[in-house]
Amino acid sequence: MSASSDIAPRAGYPAQLLAVSWGALAQLVRTPSHSRRAEAARKLARHSLWLSMAGAALVIALMVAFDRTEIQLMPARGTPGLWPIRILTDFGKDEYVLSVLGLVLVAVALVAASLHGIHRTLLLGLGTRLQFMFLSVAVPVFVAEILKFLIGRGRPFVGGQANPFNFIPFEGTGAYASLPSGHAVTAFALAFAVSALWPRLRVLMFTYAIVILLTRLVLLAHHPSDVVAGALVGLVGAMAVRYWFAARRLGFAIRADGTIVALPGPVAGRLKRVAHGASAP
Repeated sequence: MSASSDIAPRAGYPAQLLAVSWGALAQLVRTPSHSRRAEAARKLARHSLWLSMAGAALVIALMVAFDRTEIQLMPARGTPGLWPIRILTDFGKDEYVLSVLGLVLVAVALVAASLHGIHRTLLLGLGTRLQFMFLSVAVPVFVAEILKFLIGRGRPFVGGQANPFNFIPFEGTGAYASLPSGHAVTAFALAFAVSALWPRLRVLMFTYAIVILLTRLVLLAHHPSDVVAGALVGLVGAMAVRYWFAARRLGFAIRADGTIVALPGPVAGRLKRVAHGASAP
C-alpha cells in the first residue's frame, strides 16, 4: 500500500479511504523504477529455469516409478481415523488463505484511512507486505487452475484403478483436477512469501508447507507428482511476484548482484501503539 498521505487531514473519512485504496492499487502497476531490476530479472530467469527443469524431471520420474506404488499404500478414502488430517489439510486451502489475507488487508485500509502522518505510513508499510503475500498466493493459484484444466489428470483411483496416466485434457471437473495440487501451490507460495519477508520464519513456514503436502497424499487427493508440481508452481509464481514488487521498490531492495532482499518492516511495538491510538476514544 502507498505510504503517502495525499488527502489533507480535513478531508472526510470516505475520501481518506478512497485515497488509501487507490494508492494501494496504483503502486502495484506503476512503472518499475529500480536501477538494478535487470540484474534481478536475469537472476529470476536463471533460478526459475533451473528449478523448473529439476522439478519437471522429478515429476516425470515420480509419475513413472512411484505414483502407483504410493497411492496403493495409503489408507482408503473415508477412513474414520483420518478426520484430524482432513482438518489439518484445510490450512492449505487457497480460498481460506486468500480470504484471511484479504480480510486483513481490508482491515488495514479501514484503520489507515483514519490515521495521518507517521501512523499511516507505518500501517501502510504493513499493508504493502500483506499485498505481497496475497498476490504471491493468488497469482500461482490462478496459474494452477489453468494448468489443471489443460492437463486434466485424474485423481488417485478415479476410474477404479491405480492409474497414474489417467488424463482427459480440458475435462474441467474436480475428479480430473489432480495436477498440480492446489493445496501444495498455496502452501509453498505462502511459505516462500512469508520467508522472503521474515527469513527467521523460513523453517517454520516450509515445515508447514511440507505437512500440507503430506496431508494431500494421505487423503488420496493427489499423487506424489501432483504435490511436487504444485510446490514448483507455488515457488516460481511467488518468486515472480517478489520480483514485481522489488522492481517497484515495494517492500524489497535489489543488491548489485541481483539478489532481492526484504526491506526493514514496521516495528511491532510501533504498530501496536498505532492500533491503540486508532481505537482510543
